[in-house]
Amino acid sequence: MVLASVLATAVPAPASASRVFVPGAQKQVAVHLDDLTTTGTLASGHTVQADWAGLTSAGLPAPGGVPGVQVDGYFPDTSTTNTNNGWNHDAQFVLRLPDRWNGGLVVAGSPGTRRQYANDRAIGDQVLAEGYAFAATDKGNTGAAFFEDGVRPGDALTEWNTRVTQLTLAAKAAALLHYGRQPSRTLAAGLSNGGYLVRWQLENRPWLYDGGVDWEGTLWRAGGPNLFTFLPPAMRAYPAYAAGSEAARQSIVDAGFAPGSEFLWDYHYRVYWDLTQRIYREEVDPSFDGALAAGVPFCASGTPSCDADYAYASRPASVARAVERISLTGRIGKPLLTLHGTLDTLLPITRDSDVYDRMITDAGRGALHRYYRVEGGNHVDGLVDQFPEQLRPLGPCFRTAFDALAGWLGGARPPESATIARPAGATPADLARTCSLR
Repeated sequence: MVLASVLATAVPAPASASRVFVPGAQKQVAVHLDDLTTTGTLASGHTVQADWAGLTSAGLPAPGGVPGVQVDGYFPDTSTTNTNNGWNHDAQFVLRLPDRWNGGLVVAGSPGTRRQYANDRAIGDQVLAEGYAFAATDKGNTGAAFFEDGVRPGDALTEWNTRVTQLTLAAKAAALLHYGRQPSRTLAAGLSNGGYLVRWQLENRPWLYDGGVDWEGTLWRAGGPNLFTFLPPAMRAYPAYAAGSEAARQSIVDAGFAPGSEFLWDYHYRVYWDLTQRIYREEVDPSFDGALAAGVPFCASGTPSCDADYAYASRPASVARAVERISLTGRIGKPLLTLHGTLDTLLPITRDSDVYDRMITDAGRGALHRYYRVEGGNHVDGLVDQFPEQLRPLGPCFRTAFDALAGWLGGARPPESATIARPAGATPADLARTCSLR
């Protein structure tokens, strides 16, 4: 059953749902559900599995039995890339308010260019099972043509941060109206681009949150490293590597991709590297390829307007200014736990979270940060099922880190920053269920 038909034919909400109000929303539909986790919402049609497909491993435990109110809606917006619920309207959100509330609120932005249900399995299930209210946004634009939103370079990406702030304020107010009291704790959580949003919110809007968990967030820095400094050399060298060139393999390693991650390169070249480079480059540097929209897919080096030949450092200063609009500083204002896999083959750890950890320390905020490098972790846990002996999922590590953050806010010191080795003798089934940060 598609979500649009469910919302169109939903039975009248009970009193507890009808009283829910999300301030600022242009549209909102509330319904009381027997189960707010994906165990229930998959059956009732109140999630979209395509939003979160491939982000978690099949073995990640799935809780259930969390009754409460779900609110689907959207804030005013002019773009229409999000077709969820049959609305063709961006700035869509989902808010879930469990009947048995622990007083906390978790807010998330979607990873990649996905939509508002993308965090349901990876983040929403756990936090709802623990009694938190959960709110998630599509960030205000979605899909591979997200760069068409906005007027000037960087507009679409800056909107992401604005939409997370907007939803946080609205969800806090909705919780107060629904439960009769303010959330006692508000946490930010997210993976990939959602992790970037956690970082940005804790740097720029720390008064709205008590802390956050950053699951391999994207690092944006005007002076680099950023996507545009490590993806083009990998794209340029990959065809020669695939043909057997050792020099090309070394070029990819030199760009930042971990030795030992070679078994992942073909997949990432075909699925992630080329598309990611082209669409994000189009957002901040549309002049590079003239009238083209996001360049030439899988072009050979030397092809006019080929992103494999993109040289960020030599582009006009206006490009760096566009990136500066979304750049991070490391000046977090609330506790943050960061997780990153050592075999991340989209956002290589040495060009991302290793750098961000140093930025936080250099900004004098190291006491607010814990950083866990997970050996064998990749960017998305869906690949763990394909390579169970070589990869380990980060989903269980997120769940451990989330609980560690809650403990930290309650006065319990979290484990010190560390590289988390694969436990001796652990099976893939073991790793799918548990993760120790010590």
